[in-house]
Amino acid sequence: MIGYVTIGSNDIARSCAFFDAAFEPLGYKRTFEGGGWAGYGPGGDKDQGLQIYLATPENGQPATFGNGSMLAFEAPSRAAVEAFHALALANGGKNEGAPGVRGESDPPFYGAYARDPEGNKFCAYFKG
Repeated sequence: MIGYVTIGSNDIARSCAFFDAAFEPLGYKRTFEGGGWAGYGPGGDKDQGLQIYLATPENGQPATFGNGSMLAFEAPSRAAVEAFHALALANGGKNEGAPGVRGESDPPFYGAYARDPEGNKFCAYFKG
């Protein structure tokens, strides 16, 4: 089980603007910001569920994305997937795949893909 995820950022304020918007339809809210860090938790609760942290790299080098790396977040509905994608793009993200059914699974996998301002790739998906 994953305890938490850290995402590198070169500009915490810019990253927070992106994630505040993109995470809202998925039910994640900011729990704190300060000292080169910001945190997000389900419903804004810093003690429940998977925690997502943004951080400037400790080694002082620029944050970069991982080629082939992606984080996927389960959404409560197809509408939430669509909202995630639209809000991600409206807040500095780049399109990596519009909302739609992918593959032929049962129940259907409905996903959308975007990159944050640092180039990290994310998916929001709903199965059902």
